[in-house]
Amino acid sequence: MSKFVAIAASLYLFTIAYFGFAPLASAQPLTYSLNSAISKPMSIFSFSGTRPTNLGVTPDGKLLSCPDSPNCVSSQDRDAEHQIAPLAFTGDPAQALENLKAVVTSMPRAKIISAEGNYIYAEFTSAFMGYVDDVEFYLNADKGIIEVRSASRLGKSDLGVNRDRIESIRSKFA
Repeated sequence: MSKFVAIAASLYLFTIAYFGFAPLASAQPLTYSLNSAISKPMSIFSFSGTRPTNLGVTPDGKLLSCPDSPNCVSSQDRDAEHQIAPLAFTGDPAQALENLKAVVTSMPRAKIISAEGNYIYAEFTSAFMGYVDDVEFYLNADKGIIEVRSASRLGKSDLGVNRDRIESIRSKFA
């Protein structure tokens, strides 16, 4: 019996240390606590790399092109491996940006780093390994679109994470 108690106590302490809450002391349902704990930007490891200094919008409305590696998607790149459709919007551009900010901040482990004018830059951190992806949005009011770019900082393959993220943002934004 004491072995069982020791294992249960260890799991309880791990839950507190990893998720930041005590499951038995929580007045909220466990799913609520887990969801709020999972949405915190934490990971077991931290393979964040260095924040790029060359991101942003050029004077002619261009985001940085994707590198040769397959861990990037961009609405402004034309090759099949990297190309993804921009987000479409109608109505007030300022409202579209506010809606986009709300979508991004509602996503797990997302953090808006800057939002100036028609440009938003956010970081998304993977749950366990702490990999960081840089995600940019540029609203082109004349075309009624929001150009997008999502790229992993480290590694070669992202197993489709960046593409899936943009498509998830697209469905929530619509």
